[in-house]
Amino acid sequence: MRIFTILAGISLILLVLLDAFEAVILPRRVTRTFRLTRFFYRFTWRLWGAFVQWCVLRKRREMFFSYYGPVSLLFLFACWALALILGFALIHWGMGSAVAVQYGNSGFLADLYLSGTTFFTLGLGDVVPRTSLARIVTVTEGGLGFGFLALIIGYLPVIYQSFSRREVYIAMLDARAGSPPSGGELIRRHSVPGGMEALQVLLHEWERASADMLESHLSYAVLPFFRSQHNNQSWLMALTTILDACALLIAGQRDPCVRQARLTFAGARHTVVDLAQIFSSPPKLVPQRLTHEKFLTLRAGLVAAGLTFCDDKDFERRLTRLRRMYEPYIHAIGEYLRLDLPEWTKAPERKDNWETSGWDNALRAVDALEAGEEFEEHF
Repeated sequence: MRIFTILAGISLILLVLLDAFEAVILPRRVTRTFRLTRFFYRFTWRLWGAFVQWCVLRKRREMFFSYYGPVSLLFLFACWALALILGFALIHWGMGSAVAVQYGNSGFLADLYLSGTTFFTLGLGDVVPRTSLARIVTVTEGGLGFGFLALIIGYLPVIYQSFSRREVYIAMLDARAGSPPSGGELIRRHSVPGGMEALQVLLHEWERASADMLESHLSYAVLPFFRSQHNNQSWLMALTTILDACALLIAGQRDPCVRQARLTFAGARHTVVDLAQIFSSPPKLVPQRLTHEKFLTLRAGLVAAGLTFCDDKDFERRLTRLRRMYEPYIHAIGEYLRLDLPEWTKAPERKDNWETSGWDNALRAVDALEAGEEFEEHF
């Protein structure tokens, strides 16, 4: 019985160390089916999503969803630490609880206490190992605990640096594609003289951003759960906007920007397809985001802005073929992460985030009072 307990403790330790290595150090996607981290995120995300869906008001749900990424990361670290402490406690208990207890009796609780104080390098001295083998296990756990804490301290800055880089690219779309962003609006706002050259530069930047997002979000699977600063922005919205704009250019344009649009489209599609696989979210056939009527409205708006496109039927057919290459994947990711997808065109009455603030309403209210108007009408 004791030998099985020791083997169970060693197996638990090795399993946690392998899982932590794959999640923190290994810079590539792990395809193995059973992983503690994968099970942890699937279980806790479904639990958290159900709680928010049923117990939180709609206008506050996005704020609660934004808590999940950072909190889940801390809980994952705690689960790893508790599992390692339990594994070493099982080894001590399997070796016959060879410890000297200053207060109380030896046993599994004393072994668990010794394991915890050793792992966190407290060194209180009220429970100490008595045999050489128990001392070796204690020193091993102390070194492992010190290395584990150092690894976690170094891991958090990497996560937030990747998050910050992603948010910079998302924020850049605010003035270029609207809030929330849309592919049609992105192209329309670049219809001014010299706009296509600027759009080509932007798409080149997003080719690099897509590659960065692919690498970071595959290596650190918690990043997709981190929400953006504004409720009407997200990394999925931004990627979808870029894919929509590239699809519009490829399907209907014949200028030098199309070459860069093809490259950016390939990089962005690669990102959404691989991330859909991370969440085991198969592509979903869903109602069209762009109906024929919406397509005609979109094309008419772009033409009115001074852009020229090919024949309607060829344009729509090519655009539909391109959309089928990525829309099923973004729908699958959006459904799993509970992220909204952008429209193809921007609502005329919607202001960009940079145009609004909490002070604007107050200033308008003061102006209304000075003008003798009703205060409530301006809120």
